Amino acid sequence: MRKAKQAIRYTTADKVFLSLNYTVLTVFLLILAYPLLFVISAAFSGGNATMTLNLWPKTPTLAGFRAVFEYKAIWTGYLNSLIYMATGTLLSLTITVLCAYPLSRSNFRFGGVIMGMCVFTMYFSGGMIPGYLNIRNLGMLDTIWALIVPGSLSVYNMIVVRTYFKTSIPGELLEAAQLDGCGDGRYLVQIVLPLSVPVLAVITLYCAVNQWNSYFGPMIYLNTRSKFPLSMILRDILIANTIDLTSLSGMDPTEMADLQAMQNLMKYAVIIVASIPVMVLYPFVQRYFVKGVMLGAIKG
Repeated sequence: MRKAKQAIRYTTADKVFLSLNYTVLTVFLLILAYPLLFVISAAFSGGNATMTLNLWPKTPTLAGFRAVFEYKAIWTGYLNSLIYMATGTLLSLTITVLCAYPLSRSNFRFGGVIMGMCVFTMYFSGGMIPGYLNIRNLGMLDTIWALIVPGSLSVYNMIVVRTYFKTSIPGELLEAAQLDGCGDGRYLVQIVLPLSVPVLAVITLYCAVNQWNSYFGPMIYLNTRSKFPLSMILRDILIANTIDLTSLSGMDPTEMADLQAMQNLMKYAVIIVASIPVMVLYPFVQRYFVKGVMLGAIKG
């Protein structure tokens, strides 16, 4: 029989350190959890309960969610955001891989110069006005391309993917593939990408969340309200407080006893509804998150 493992003995200093560590982490957990719990509680609270800081719904109701689901602008923004997120993520992932792969090759001519130019753009840019003029001159104003093309390449993500390719894919695989007559394109698609699922999953999550939460670009480049993503609709509800309750089917604003209470209730309900896609996506990527980021960012 194997000997039972001896219990770890902590010194007094270790116990004090662990106690302080757990205490600090618990405080941070409470600080981060309280706003989330409050939003969930307020979304299910009726009347003027949303004006008080409660962690448990008072007079529970689903009126806010019913109003959100009947507000047509939210569904239009939801659909637009899904389209922008899917298209933008696919384009960004494609460009990132096509840029990272050649830069990961040691025999790529002028790779150091190109890498330096990419890093330069992380610290210096033309600014908002030149960017807007460039988008206008390209004829992309008020189109989907104005939202997904300018930020399609993140140099930070590219460096992570490049480092992963360079440190985690053995060079012998390339030599063996070349001996069998495999070209660079086929080698990338059939060998490199299947071995890079962890880092690609993490980059996909980064790109998807960034595209889903983007509101500054749509605010500048889009003029047609029917093309607004959900972030813009959410911005109008949370900041501008512009909710056209007359568009809600079966609900007459003149018969509502407290219009402001309904608007506040819709704000919190919209926050939860807008967070659903990210919460659904994250569990599928979680198991790759630490491995992909650590291997791609620390080595090299």
